[in-house]
Amino acid sequence: MKLVTVETLQGQRYEELGVVTGSTIQSKNMFADLGQGLKGIIGGELKSYTGMMEKARAQATQRMVDQAVRLGADAIIGVRYTTSAIMAQAAEVLVYGTAVKYK
Repeated sequence: MKLVTVETLQGQRYEELGVVTGSTIQSKNMFADLGQGLKGIIGGELKSYTGMMEKARAQATQRMVDQAVRLGADAIIGVRYTTSAIMAQAAEVLVYGTAVKYK
């Protein structure tokens, strides 16, 4: 499945099948969160959270791709990611785009 952030595919004829989305909400366990809180005091990358967000993006993307496959899509254009805090230790990752089928 081809994923692109551009709004159109140059030189490719396609029909739009509709918007597809994928999302997940991730949280860290209490002990990992405690360690990251201490890291926040002294500064530096919060590697545990970086890993959590990478996993969340991959999971959300796969869910979007699965939805596009069910529609018979060949590609997803205009792919965008957004995040939001759900509660103190949890974040949602949402990805969306337009599923298209080549003609």
